[in-house]
Amino acid sequence: MQSALSECVSRTVRRYLADIGDTEGGEGLHALVIREVEGPLLREVLAFHDGNQSRAAAALGINRATLRKKLAAHGIS
Repeated sequence: MQSALSECVSRTVRRYLADIGDTEGGEGLHALVIREVEGPLLREVLAFHDGNQSRAAAALGINRATLRKKLAAHGIS
């Protein structure tokens, strides 16, 4: 049984693939998904933890330095 998040991702990827057909874009699907999902994920987890980067990093399972790099890469302060 899939989780609600997994089901949402599956539906969205199927819809995206149906929309683009057999064409190959310049960006790989994996890179596209990571780019589109990572920023909102970081913002939401950070907001949930009231901006506390240590707690947000722990919730994400990454260290704080990695979180800071990812925040900077997504323009999140």
